[in-house]
Amino acid sequence: MSEYRIEKDSMGEMQVPKYAYWGAQTARAKLNFNISGKSLPKDFINAVAIVKMAAANANLKLKLIDEEKAYAIVKAALEIIDGKHDDQFPLDIFQTGSGTSTNMNVNEVIANRAVEILGGKLGDKGLCHPNDDVNMGQSSNDVIPTAIHISAALLMKNLISALEGLKKSFMAKAEEFNEVIKIGRTHLMDAVPMTLGQEFSGYASQIDKAITRFLDQEKWIVELPLGGTALGTGINTHKDFANIAINEISEYTGIKFKQADNLFEAIATKDGVVSLAGAMNTLAVSLMKIANDLRLLSSGPRCGIAEITLPSLQPGSSIMPGKVNPVILESTIQVAAEVMGKCHTISIAGASSLLDLNVMMPLIADSVIYSLTLLTNVSKHLDEFCVRDIKANIQRCSELVEWSMAIVTPLAKVVGYDKAAEIAYKAFNERKTVKDVVKSMNILPDDEVEKIFDPKSMV
Repeated sequence: MSEYRIEKDSMGEMQVPKYAYWGAQTARAKLNFNISGKSLPKDFINAVAIVKMAAANANLKLKLIDEEKAYAIVKAALEIIDGKHDDQFPLDIFQTGSGTSTNMNVNEVIANRAVEILGGKLGDKGLCHPNDDVNMGQSSNDVIPTAIHISAALLMKNLISALEGLKKSFMAKAEEFNEVIKIGRTHLMDAVPMTLGQEFSGYASQIDKAITRFLDQEKWIVELPLGGTALGTGINTHKDFANIAINEISEYTGIKFKQADNLFEAIATKDGVVSLAGAMNTLAVSLMKIANDLRLLSSGPRCGIAEITLPSLQPGSSIMPGKVNPVILESTIQVAAEVMGKCHTISIAGASSLLDLNVMMPLIADSVIYSLTLLTNVSKHLDEFCVRDIKANIQRCSELVEWSMAIVTPLAKVVGYDKAAEIAYKAFNERKTVKDVVKSMNILPDDEVEKIFDPKSMV
């Protein structure tokens, strides 16, 4: 018995694995694009399936397709979303820039599954056609960017939720450490004192501002080009199709989408996604700064700064017994570097909006989904496995404040900058605390010295 069946597209016949739901155009694309071995993410395929489901319901309401066929299309699309056909989407990310191959892959899988639901045999386009029925009122040029925005909007909700949790943990630590006085550092050199709580409040603020940036991006991401078809003119689609389909998408996802105010801009460019990449890049920068700070503050545990202690999660060395490394923080900075690179990729891809269509949409889709997923997961891990269980080393913080030369700063208001600098250098060269040097010089009464060098007065 043959392991293949024959399906046809506009270019002729193609062999298709006998039990595959995809058809001739997918088979052709599999041959043409065997490049990375990596297919588009499931979140994106799901978003395309959401479009197909909404389109079928819209066409049914417009009486452009019969109820039985529309039901079969919707059922097949929902099965895709539920993960029942994950092995049916084999196409490489690096394919035709419009994503036409993936759009047709989804069309063919839905059409053949619908044929099966309707009691026919795979490949019977008379029962359900991938172009005429599943793709009715659509073009790859409006479906693919619509799916990019749907998947991005859904994943942004997850990311914002993760960031809210991380912000909450940093705020809790800022309150917990509010009375812990430590030495500040600028240029990686000792500076005036501050509280550990103040330092952590800065991290909480970074995450809070990141949340605001993503909320600001929503107004661009909820704009969908659906209904513009090939260029934005809406050729071959009903005038009411887009509004009905977008309402269906909104109802299904719980996100209030709307049609883009200019379909030509929405199809020809990906500026909204480039803007989102800016917010992702900024968050990646913030996470790298925070993770590196926490690595430095916890360095040691005996021969470094060691002002905080991180939770111990796993052995840190195959040769040095007892060594524990800041593994979550190292994971975080790697994610940050990866996302920064993906955001640069999105910028380059966005600039490839030549004339009336962007031709890097599959790459954009993968880069956006991958970055949002990484940022969500690493934010959760940073929160749950690191920040929540950070401890302050109060004694170490106090020792470093006392030993710092920068604590001389308030003295400058009393004896002048030059004299204070002389005292600081004397303390350094004699390996004494600044306070002890000032007392030994008898330039101020001891009680005034204690008052000037009280760390609480400096924060």
